[in-house]
Amino acid sequence: QVQLVESGGGLVQAGGSLRLSCAASGRAFSRYNMGWFRQAPGKEREKVATINWSGSYTYYADSVKGRFTISRDNAKNTVYLQMNSLKPEDTALYYCAADSGSVGYDYWGQGTQVTVSS
Repeated sequence: QVQLVESGGGLVQAGGSLRLSCAASGRAFSRYNMGWFRQAPGKEREKVATINWSGSYTYYADSVKGRFTISRDNAKNTVYLQMNSLKPEDTALYYCAADSGSVGYDYWGQGTQVTVSS
């Protein structure tokens, strides 16, 4: 069992930055691929960024490429999402998720709200 706790969300003006953190419990964190997802009101959940277990491979949605950076620190059981040049359309509830290798992203956090004002 893995528990994920996100933090770092908040209200920021357009053009600003935020860094989200996701702290994971359990010893298996370093074996999991991790991802950040977001969901805005009335919209489907969107995969924002993913990182493999070692940090050697990352994926970004086209909508955030060049502005967001995903990283991880396996010694701290934490994955990060650095968000720069934020836009109002980035406003959403952001979730981190863990892929244990069985059925895709099978562990999810509660989410942290990001609101970008224009």
